[in-house]
Amino acid sequence: MVERLTVHIVDPDSTRRAFLARMTMAAGHHAEIYADSGELMASAPPEGVVLANDDPKGERIDTLMSAMARNSLWWPVIAMAETPQTGDVVSAIKSGAINYVPIPKKIETLTGVLDHAVREAEPQRQTQLRAREAKQRIEQLSKREHEVLCMLVDGASNKSMARDLGLSPRTIEIHRMRMMDKLRAGNVAEAVRMQIEASGLTRLAG
Repeated sequence: MVERLTVHIVDPDSTRRAFLARMTMAAGHHAEIYADSGELMASAPPEGVVLANDDPKGERIDTLMSAMARNSLWWPVIAMAETPQTGDVVSAIKSGAINYVPIPKKIETLTGVLDHAVREAEPQRQTQLRAREAKQRIEQLSKREHEVLCMLVDGASNKSMARDLGLSPRTIEIHRMRMMDKLRAGNVAEAVRMQIEASGLTRLAG
């Protein structure tokens, strides 16, 4: 069993929230409850695991993940539903949820779900941190420097960039050097990776 966690339970159903909170505390963890992602964002807890209901008639997991991205927050998110549907599971995992499970009804089930979340959390947290750092660096680029970076991602050469942008190859080279300097990228591959990681975070924030 993992060490004592703070589990943030997001569910519009007050009865289910209370049940999950009681079970969480019976499992030896601390529980905080929220009706929706807005309440969770307002609280902005520094740590913990989020157990969130993926409500087909209300707030979906991608809404929660988008709110987290917009607020530069991250917690491992476990999506849950009475009967998980394949399409919903795929959508939630693509948006960044760590797992998608049937709503836990037993302490043993909840403990297993939390154990899995803790094991999976660190690699995903590191990915999120890299993406945010990349986004911050890219935001320092001028419009033209960012255009050059995006064209690099598409595999364009300096000559083709110059032709497409109506600039000289020398001017492209200057923009490229400045872009690399601002990104603090050691090589083109690193710059391309930053753009790809930051783009994923931007799409998630919506």
